[in-house]
Amino acid sequence: MTEINEAFQLLWRKLEIWMKQIVLMLPNLFLALLVLVVTFFAARLIRRTSDKLLIRFTHSSALNNLVGTTVYVATLTLGIFFTLSILKLDKTVTTLLAGAGIIGLALGFAFQDIAANFISGVIIAFRKPFVVGDVIDTNDHFGTIERINLRTVDIRRQTGELVKVPNRKVFESALTNFTHYGIRRIDLKVGVSYAEDLERVQQIVKAAMVDIPNMITGKEVEVVYEEFGDSSINFLVRYWIQYKRQTDFVYAKSEAIIKIKKAFDAHKVEIPFPITTLNFGVKGGRDLSIELKDGLPQNGHPTELKVKPQETADDSPENKEAAEE
Repeated sequence: MTEINEAFQLLWRKLEIWMKQIVLMLPNLFLALLVLVVTFFAARLIRRTSDKLLIRFTHSSALNNLVGTTVYVATLTLGIFFTLSILKLDKTVTTLLAGAGIIGLALGFAFQDIAANFISGVIIAFRKPFVVGDVIDTNDHFGTIERINLRTVDIRRQTGELVKVPNRKVFESALTNFTHYGIRRIDLKVGVSYAEDLERVQQIVKAAMVDIPNMITGKEVEVVYEEFGDSSINFLVRYWIQYKRQTDFVYAKSEAIIKIKKAFDAHKVEIPFPITTLNFGVKGGRDLSIELKDGLPQNGHPTELKVKPQETADDSPENKEAAEE
């Protein structure tokens, strides 16, 4: 019975100590609760303010939501650490910070590719080298940007396929933005016969280049001869168009081909087929015209082609003598 009384006395003393500590901690508890409530409202206010400010810099809803959430969580975390400090739980704060650092380091190694894409997406969203609707060429993918996420850039190819390119590859690789300036030059390659007057061809082509869809009339059409081809003299027709999508380029090029072909037909300008010329009169060879002349019919009768038969082993003089004996 004595042992039970001693146990109850020890328990009661322990409860008395705890009650005294709770009474002593009541001001800190109220202050900690007040700090926690203020932190919660402050975090909400800061998030709303950041959302309003971010709209001025970027129209990416995903990025705005990410930054707002990050600011909100960071404010709450800071308020919780202050609350624990007020309650004199400094060791708990230190343990939480150490654990967060170790967890962050482990996650960084495990998801470094995801982190790289995420950071690249954030940089792309702030720098804005392109926007949704731009026509770009990057990492051997050509098409129209359909969506910009924090992990990938979605590109819709001209043939309809959707390609998701990781942000890290887009950020690190060369990128061509065809719609950034809103204009684009078309280089149309054409060939004419060697017998044509080249200056006349230039005038015909320039006169034909009218009423091309989206063509910029303020920039002069250039007709520049480029090379001596195998069967033709090749030149470039260079002209500028207003460019917003790839169909502007395709239709403007197609219409130019139609107009140039009609102009060449009207002015009898020849676009040669591939031709191969055989010349046997070069350095010791025989002229092909002489060969053909020798083979033409004479007096209405074709000439005979006399071929001297080769001597075989049986027709040799030694074999003939042996046969006579």
